[in-house]
Amino acid sequence: MIQWYHRRARAVLLSVLVCTPLSVASAAGFDRGLQQKLFQSAPGLDAEVLISALDASRCAIRNGLNRPERLAVIDFSLPSSAKRLWIFDLNSGELLLNDLVAHGKKSGADNATAFSNRNGSHQSSIGLFQANETYHGKHGYSLRLDGLEPGINDRARERAIVIHGADYVDPSWVATYGRIGRSLGCPAVSQQVITEVVDNLKGGQFVFSYYPDRDWLGSSSYLNCEVSQVAGSKVQAGNERI
Repeated sequence: MIQWYHRRARAVLLSVLVCTPLSVASAAGFDRGLQQKLFQSAPGLDAEVLISALDASRCAIRNGLNRPERLAVIDFSLPSSAKRLWIFDLNSGELLLNDLVAHGKKSGADNATAFSNRNGSHQSSIGLFQANETYHGKHGYSLRLDGLEPGINDRARERAIVIHGADYVDPSWVATYGRIGRSLGCPAVSQQVITEVVDNLKGGQFVFSYYPDRDWLGSSSYLNCEVSQVAGSKVQAGNERI
C-alpha cells in the first residue's frame, strides 16, 4: 500500500507544483521552478519524500531559520543497499550527490524500521535537522547535527548523532552481505564522499530524514506547519543548541 501511494504521489507531483498558487509555492524562496528542477534532477527520489522535505524546510524558514543553500534528503524507507541520500543545491536546483547512507544497528538490518530520540538506543532519528559545525574526531572529518523536532530528534547533539565517514558504507559490502554496515545511529556515509558531504552541508544547511511513520507524519509541526507553534517551541529551541 505504501509503495502504491508513493507511485501515485510521484505521478501527481508535477500537476501539484503547476497548480499550486504562487504565493504558497514561493514561500521561503522555493518557487515552482525550483521545485520542478529538484523533482526532475532526482528521478529516483520518491515524490512524497521530496514534498515532505520541502514542506518541512519551508516551515523552518517561515519560523526564523535562515534559508539554506543546500538540502540533504535521506529516505529510510529504502534499504541500505540503495543510494538513499540526495543532496541538492537550492539555488540552482541541481542534484549534487546521490549515495549510500547508513542507519543505526538497532533500527534494522538492511531495512530501517525503528527510530528513536533516546540516548543509547543505537537507532536513527527521523525529521528535520540543521547541520552546523565541522570537527575532526575518531571518525575523521565529521559534521554535527541539531535536531529541530522535540521528542523526535532534538537530542541528536547530546546523542552525538553526526555525519561521518565509515569503511562499512561501501558498495563492496552490498556485494558481500546484501547491505552496508550499520552505525550507532549516525547517518554515516562513504569515506570517498565524506569531505564532499560535510563541505556541502556545514554552516546551517538542512538535512531531512524520512520514514512513513504515521504518528510522525500526522503530528510533526514542520510537516503540518503552524507558524506560532514552531516559532515558540521548535526553531528557537534548535537555535539554542547551536
